[in-house]
Amino acid sequence: DAISQATVMRMLIHYPWEGNMRNKLLATLLALPLLGVSLAAAAADPLVGRWKTIDDETGKAKSIVEITQTANGTFVGHITEILQSDKGPNPVCDKCKDDRKNKPIKGMEIIRAMKKDGATYSGGTILRPADGKVFKSKMQLIEGGKKLEVSGCVAFICKEQIWVRQ
Repeated sequence: DAISQATVMRMLIHYPWEGNMRNKLLATLLALPLLGVSLAAAAADPLVGRWKTIDDETGKAKSIVEITQTANGTFVGHITEILQSDKGPNPVCDKCKDDRKNKPIKGMEIIRAMKKDGATYSGGTILRPADGKVFKSKMQLIEGGKKLEVSGCVAFICKEQIWVRQ
């Protein structure tokens, strides 16, 4: 006969392990989730993190973008802070033409579906909220991962920015 879960529970209650062994088992069971979290953090891709965006025309810091890796392995980036805006402290993307139209720029996903391709990241898009334009994007870590070279292209015309890790 198979032993049911209820039978096992009754055995544990009626025949408790010695205190020291039980304490070691409990400590091990409690530590396992922490080990998983630390391993996940250690395995994070170097692209993941907070980046200060620098306007390629003015040289001024515009926002903080947090890049994360999704469950399917692609990368996305959300604006977490607006450092400088011509549209006030809470601008919306009034010129966007997709699902982001008239949504707040703070919290907005501006990087979508970037994939790691060797030493670069490509295959995704980046939104420029100021004019609502979406560009094919390519990214590459430079200066030992302290900076991120970000380019956005339409056809053969590309613009490039250097973002700084926070």
